[in-house]
Amino acid sequence: MTGHRGVVFVLFGANGSLAARKILPALFNLKLDGQLPEPFMLLGLGRRPLDDAALAARYREAVGHHSRRGEPVQADWDAFAGALRYLSFDVRNLEDYARLGARLEEQARAWNTAPEVVFYLAIPPDLFATAVQQLAAQGLHRERARVRVVVEKPLGHDLDSFLTINAELRRHFHEEQIFRIDHFLGKETVQNVLALRFANPMFEPIWNRNYVDHVAITVAEREGIGERGGYYEETGALRDMVQNHLMQLLCLTAMEPPVSYAPEEIRSRKMDVMNALRHLAPHGLHQLAARGQYRGGWLDGERVRAYREEPGVAPVSSTETFAALRAFIDNWRWQGVPFYLRSGKRLAADLSEIAIRFRAVPHCFFPGCVGLNTAPAQLVVRIKPDQGVHLHFAAKEPGYCMCLKPVQMRFNYREAFGTSVPAAYETLLRDLMEGDPTLFMRADQVEAAWRWLTPLLEFWARNPPADFPNYNPGTWGPEAADLLVATDGRAWLSPGEVV
Repeated sequence: MTGHRGVVFVLFGANGSLAARKILPALFNLKLDGQLPEPFMLLGLGRRPLDDAALAARYREAVGHHSRRGEPVQADWDAFAGALRYLSFDVRNLEDYARLGARLEEQARAWNTAPEVVFYLAIPPDLFATAVQQLAAQGLHRERARVRVVVEKPLGHDLDSFLTINAELRRHFHEEQIFRIDHFLGKETVQNVLALRFANPMFEPIWNRNYVDHVAITVAEREGIGERGGYYEETGALRDMVQNHLMQLLCLTAMEPPVSYAPEEIRSRKMDVMNALRHLAPHGLHQLAARGQYRGGWLDGERVRAYREEPGVAPVSSTETFAALRAFIDNWRWQGVPFYLRSGKRLAADLSEIAIRFRAVPHCFFPGCVGLNTAPAQLVVRIKPDQGVHLHFAAKEPGYCMCLKPVQMRFNYREAFGTSVPAAYETLLRDLMEGDPTLFMRADQVEAAWRWLTPLLEFWARNPPADFPNYNPGTWGPEAADLLVATDGRAWLSPGEVV
């Protein structure tokens, strides 16, 4: 990527975990792939009194631990580290914003052009308002075409808090300057959902209620909450994963064909899905959702703590570490087709996938059409761990009798293309610096997700669970999740069956 006037990447929270684990490895890999603009400078802002060399040393260690390429080659690192700068900075100190403005003016003079500026707010959401207010007070937001601000999830705790945060952002920046990042949208397989559906004539004609029985979207994590107890106590699985990651996967799976690949066209088709979601009526929420919290137990031969034993967690916490929902999309394509969503901690595997279950054949005339012989066809889009697509169908087993057996055709990114897949943040940061908002969340979609989930959030707050903790580590969640789909005469597809 060749920038026409360069980019200054201003990283608030430069000493934080997000910078070390995700942002810096992504920027370094973009440099190696020739995808960083030229010229480029990263200006890290943090409270610690560091100099440029100390920042570069910290980031070299972080890249060695977290980059998909491992330890950097010294010559490659030296070429990248020359673009790293540091400014001691307190988000709440108004004078520091004047110093930031002066530093940006100095860089513009050095490059002899006004650069594009990215303000990346890798800081807690309660500091967003202060940051954008003071950036605006210094006039650092004015150049609408070349200045962007990036915010990470969680974007609020509920609908009201999101509206407050968004109003503050919009008060000082135009919508096209605001990039709301969800790293799930940068994953190759997530983007490939569009290609799979709309570039292949064999899939789109059957991608509807006439052929699809149901859709199951799973985002499972084997680990617990670790040291994030304070954060997770205020969030829970519904806010942490369902409100953003799973809703994005739902929209990509269910959206109508865009007219073009224009960013706003694609984002508008996602918004159409949100508008068609059936309202979660308060009187029926106990039949539409299930929640759980993991017990202590054994996992991989080691004793693991219960959620309530984790650091920073209340001994009688009612925060859910597992959430499952049944959703319906009321439009011509999907009327009557259930979408099952589930996400949780301490589950049986680290896995993310979209499973499209097709309807059974209307009449099975083969002998012994029971059990495996009637396993329905399905298409599984695997996002994690092995990114790819699996098509499952029935075939005759070799031998003298007509016996059907489920088989699969597999597409794996690494095997097919013979290269490592760019990390999600690499894709997103490249698009950010290009000014392409296609893979970023628009305000109305985030608001619609909060608005849709608000009845369930309020219902769970009014009705604390009586059975927590209710599932063992290394399982696929509580019995209530199985009952959620069993009432429809269905069962969760165990991801272990599709590996």
